[in-house]
Amino acid sequence: MPISAASFTTSLEVLTDAAARVGAEAPGSRALGDAALLAAQRALADVKRHVDACAAVLAGETVRRSCAEAGLDGLARKQGFRTPEALVRGITGSTSREASTLVRVGSMLNDADLLAQARANGVDDPSEAFRIASKPWLAVVGAAVASGSLSIAAAEALRNGLGEPGPGIDREALAAAAARLIGTIASWNSAAETDGPDTAAGSDAAAGADAAPGRVTVDADRVLRLARDARDELDAAGIAERERQRRSMRAFRRWRRPDGMTRYTWDLDPEGAALIDDVYDKVTSPRRGGPRFIAEGERARAEVIERDERTTEQLASDSLLELVQLALDTDPTTIVGMNRPAVRILVAAKDLRSGSGRGWIEGQDAPVSIPTVERHLCAGGSETIAFDGRMQPANLGRTARYFNRAQRRLLSARDGGCRWPGCERPPEWTEAHHVRWWDRDNGPTDIDNGILLCRHHHLLLHDNHWEIEIASRGGPSGASGGGGGGGGGGGDYWLIPPPDVDPTRTRRPMPSKSPALHDALRTREPVPA
Repeated sequence: MPISAASFTTSLEVLTDAAARVGAEAPGSRALGDAALLAAQRALADVKRHVDACAAVLAGETVRRSCAEAGLDGLARKQGFRTPEALVRGITGSTSREASTLVRVGSMLNDADLLAQARANGVDDPSEAFRIASKPWLAVVGAAVASGSLSIAAAEALRNGLGEPGPGIDREALAAAAARLIGTIASWNSAAETDGPDTAAGSDAAAGADAAPGRVTVDADRVLRLARDARDELDAAGIAERERQRRSMRAFRRWRRPDGMTRYTWDLDPEGAALIDDVYDKVTSPRRGGPRFIAEGERARAEVIERDERTTEQLASDSLLELVQLALDTDPTTIVGMNRPAVRILVAAKDLRSGSGRGWIEGQDAPVSIPTVERHLCAGGSETIAFDGRMQPANLGRTARYFNRAQRRLLSARDGGCRWPGCERPPEWTEAHHVRWWDRDNGPTDIDNGILLCRHHHLLLHDNHWEIEIASRGGPSGASGGGGGGGGGGGDYWLIPPPDVDPTRTRRPMPSKSPALHDALRTREPVPA
C-alpha cells in the first residue's frame, strides 16, 4: 500500500514527541539493573538504525531535487548552498563527513527503490533494471539499511570495501558479492543473539542472501575488512587497477577546530606513504626505540633528538613544517606559482601602538599576542595591515573595471572571506563583486562598492537575482549600492533574497568575518571631521 506524505509527517511528529520524553527521562536509566541497562542500549541502537535510515531517505531525496540538470534551480543551490551535502549539513548541524555519508547512503536507498519499482513493473532482466540506478550493485545494501538490519556506518564500509566495477569485475558480480556479505552479516548477528558475540565474531560460515536479519552486532571495521576480502577474491587479477584506485583516493584535507588549532588529514596510497613514513621514522626513531648500532654522526644526532624537550608529536610536526619552508626557500615558484605564500597579520592600530590587546592571522580563528605581531613586523614573508577604525580606500572609480591587487588585499583584510551568510570560504577562494554593478548600475571600482564572494555565491547572486544593499550605520537603509563605508566603519552589507526564495525579501546581514576589523571598530577613537 502506498505510503502518504501525511502519514510520514504524523509518524515523525509522534517520534519527535517520544524522543523528547525519553531524553527528559533518561536520568532514570541510572537506576536500571545491568541486564535492563544493556537492553535499553540495544533498543536505542535499533531505534537509531531506523531513524538513520529515514535520515538517509531524506538526504537521498535532497540529492534528487538538487541534481545537476536542475542547475541553479536545484534545491541546494536555490537555498544558497553549493552542494546537497552542504545543505544537509546546514539543516542537521552535522559534520561534513556525516552529511556526505548520509547523502551516499541515501543514494543507495534511492537505487533500491528504483530497482524494486522496476521489478514490480515486470522488468526481470538485471542488466535492463541496472540501467535505471546510479550504483545498482549497492541497492541491496540500501535495502538492508531501509529495513533497519544494517547501520549507516556498515553500509558506508561495504561501499568502500567493494569499490567500483572495473576490468575483470562487472556490476552484477559486485551486486552478488554485496548480497552475500549482507547474508553473512545477518548470519553473524543472528548467532550473536543466540550464542553471544564471541561465537558470532569467530564464525566463518557465510550465510545466503536470504538469511534472516538479526541485531547489528558486527562492527563497521569488520564489515570493511570483509568487503575488501570479497573484492580481492573476485578480482585477484585486478591488483594494478585497485592500486590505481587507491592512488586516485589520495587527498589532503583541512579542518578548523573550535579551539583555534587546524587539523590536516593526509590520505596516501602505499607508495606515497612509504616515503613519508621513512621521513617520520628518521625524525622520530631515537624516541621510539630506533637502532642502537649506528654511525658516530647519527649517534650524536640521535642523542640531540632524545634530549629535545618537545614531544615526539611536536618534533614530527615541526620537522615537516621545516621541510615545507626549505622547499619554498629553494624554489618557491615551481609548486605555488609566482605569489609566494605569506603570513598576513591584521591588527587594530590602537592595539599596536599601545603594545596591548591582540592581533589576528588572516584565515585563522584564534587571536595572537601583540609580541607575535611585532615579531612578524620584522620577519620576511609577512605583511601587516593595521586598521584605524575605517578602511582607507584605494579607489579606482570608473577608470578600471577590475579590483587591483592592493584593493584585493584590503578587501580580504576587511571581509575575512566570502561574506555570504553561512559561507566559510577564505579570502583566497573569493572574487570581488561590485555591489552597484559595473555595467547595470555604473558602479565604481572602489573599496566601499566591493565585497568578497566565493565563485559559487557570486554566480548564484547574478543568476538567481539576489541583491546586496549597503546601509549606513545608524541611518536608514540605502538603495542598492548607496551608503558609506561598506562594513569598513561607515556602513553594513545586507543580502536581499529573490521573491521565489523569500516572498517578503527580508534583508539578511552579511557581517565581516575579519576579527581584526571588529577589534578596530570596538577600540576606535572619533575621527576628526
